[in-house]
Amino acid sequence: MALADPLTTIQNVVASVTTGQTLDLDEIAATMPDIEYDPTQFPGLVYRLKKPKTATLIFNTGKMVCTGGKSEKDSRRAVMKIVKGLNQAGIKVSGKPEITIQNIVASGDLGVTVNLEKTAMILENSLYEPEQFPGLIHRMRVPKTVILIFGSGKIVITGAKFEDQVPEAAKKIMGRLYDLELLDMEKIEVDDDDW
Repeated sequence: MALADPLTTIQNVVASVTTGQTLDLDEIAATMPDIEYDPTQFPGLVYRLKKPKTATLIFNTGKMVCTGGKSEKDSRRAVMKIVKGLNQAGIKVSGKPEITIQNIVASGDLGVTVNLEKTAMILENSLYEPEQFPGLIHRMRVPKTVILIFGSGKIVITGAKFEDQVPEAAKKIMGRLYDLELLDMEKIEVDDDDW
């Protein structure tokens, strides 16, 4: 029997950016729209974009952290839009910024319930302390991710560096739980194409 692939949805992409130059945050705050800047509260400024909907922290070192993207492409597009806006406002950013995806967070659903007590005893690299947190924490080596597994079959995948690692991790944990007979087989969905 072939298992149906778990459903996954990327919720957040975090990207770090290096421009290779210092930036004058006072000038940016005075020139650009949609900026939040209070140096007495935080050493960077927040630049919010409506499309793609992201928030980017910008520091005077020229480093940035872009959060809120729903894909790698969204994050890269947001950074390039900010750099273009800075250049158009007369705040020159020379060269192409170096963008690195630091973390992708995704939610998912295995489509079946999982016995977390039994899983905690059998599944390697796992931690389950229900009095502290209702989900089981599984550290997957390849792809290097952390997966939160809930009894309902819902999952949260963190630590991915590339989008394709999200469905890979979900499919891999589903297969591992199936192999260890930890899934509620009464409610399991199968892929009709494999029958």
